[in-house]
Amino acid sequence: MPRRIYEHDRYLLMMVEFKKKICLYIASEWISKAKSNQQFADTNDINEKTVRRILDPEISMISLPTLKKICENHGMKLSEFFKIIDE
Repeated sequence: MPRRIYEHDRYLLMMVEFKKKICLYIASEWISKAKSNQQFADTNDINEKTVRRILDPEISMISLPTLKKICENHGMKLSEFFKIIDE
């Protein structure tokens, strides 16, 4: 039983790190080029609070629908985005 818990914990840790990688890419490649968080939010039809959550390294939160919306607004499919992130 402890081994199963350990594997589950490793999986959760990997997911947290992957979410951080996603948020870091969005922050450095897209949000940083916007005039403000609000401008990025308005352009991508998301809430400004969502932008702050993406930028906060302690939270690094983004939902799949939000990610899809941002990618589409940047002319990118989710599959293309994940290929970039996985490099």
